[in-house]
Amino acid sequence: MDTLHDPSGKGTKAALSWAGHTKATLTLGVPLIGAQLAQMAINVTDTVMVGWLGATELAATVLATQIFFLFFIFGSGFALAVMPVAAQAHGRDDVRGVRRSVRMGMWVILLYGALVMMPLWMTESILLMLGQSKETAALAGDYMRVAQWAMVPSLLIMAFRSYLSALERAQIVLWATVAGTLLNAFLNYAFIFGNFGAPRMGVVGAAVASLGTNLLSCLLLLLYCVLKRELRRYELMVRFWRSDWQAFFEVLKLGWPISATILAEVGLFAGASVMIGWIGTIELAAHGIALQLAGIAFMFPLGLSSAATVRVGNAYGRNDWLGLSRAGTVAIGLVVAVTLLLATVFWTVPEVLIGWYLDEDNPDAGAVLRHAVPLLAVAAAFQLVDGLQVIGAGLLRGLKDTKVPMVFAVISYWAVGMTAAYVLAFPAGLGAVGVWWGLALGLSVAALLMNWRYQQRERLGLVGVRTG
Repeated sequence: MDTLHDPSGKGTKAALSWAGHTKATLTLGVPLIGAQLAQMAINVTDTVMVGWLGATELAATVLATQIFFLFFIFGSGFALAVMPVAAQAHGRDDVRGVRRSVRMGMWVILLYGALVMMPLWMTESILLMLGQSKETAALAGDYMRVAQWAMVPSLLIMAFRSYLSALERAQIVLWATVAGTLLNAFLNYAFIFGNFGAPRMGVVGAAVASLGTNLLSCLLLLLYCVLKRELRRYELMVRFWRSDWQAFFEVLKLGWPISATILAEVGLFAGASVMIGWIGTIELAAHGIALQLAGIAFMFPLGLSSAATVRVGNAYGRNDWLGLSRAGTVAIGLVVAVTLLLATVFWTVPEVLIGWYLDEDNPDAGAVLRHAVPLLAVAAAFQLVDGLQVIGAGLLRGLKDTKVPMVFAVISYWAVGMTAAYVLAFPAGLGAVGVWWGLALGLSVAALLMNWRYQQRERLGLVGVRTG
């Protein structure tokens, strides 16, 4: 086994082998991938069950959840900022530093949740100003007046996930999310349709189910964090009211660029949906199917990205630049392998995958399939770069580097990706496929910039170790 210099002055210590880094990354990453897939299952369950009520109810719920998601995504940056700060503190065995980061992250989330309550409460008025029908806007407003109370618990869940991931306790994250998935399905079935003695509440019942799921999942994770014997030394909730403004502003400083980065990418795909909607209904349906399949595939590199943030953050915290370098290289290698495998699946059996979403008796099914197959081929082509851009962002996050990646994201997704999507779709006449090639180009630029930035940071660290 290799050895490395420890700049902390404690001498020489053993470095993990390549196999050791691979095992550690997979041990952390696989449960996080599972948690991401379980979270997607919650969203699918909501859509399917509300869809049984009717088109108006489904449209209202989709609009309300998209508004909720927009605010949630921005707030999630603050929850994700807890991960690198806690991981670095854990790497140097700084119990107080871990506690400070998580506690102040919770403070930021509580403040953010209070600030967004008013605009969420005004969902009906906002949708009416955007030209939606009165019936749809009213239903969406009814949904949101219940669902908005889930904002804080849902963001706290993300903060607890960041904390537990930083301590490399990802198994509980997975099981808590799976439990939430099952609970959400049960509560939806009970409160939407009035089963098991519950009142029939329709769209509002879906909001009640989401609120109940988030509250109980949040409570489950909180109890684990407080009562688990190995975690008691962190005293997460002891004197919770005590401020620590240095940690508070560190979470803010790291969090808002993460939020902006995520919004830039989400905005790219939302803009793509709008442009394809200009082309036609069949094309938009095909786009929706291909996008959901690509989204499922994206959960794999996304989970590995979170694992990379923790592994790199831990190594950085203990001044282990050789370990950091190996952790980063292993994470990139795993993402390359996984995304190439997923691309192969997209290339070889696209009709089978798309067929899961189509009713053969629907007269439009054949047309949707014909339009979706080439989109999935493009999705296969950009699996690699999509994986590389998210792993690059995750590695940089582990180094607490978030502002420059935010700039890279805005340039890549909007200046390059959105522009290319429009030009290829309309002036070049490629239609929906052109939009997707524009997405691929934007993701490629992001992958190059993120990984170039990480390689520069890594090289500087290794040079410092060799000359120290």
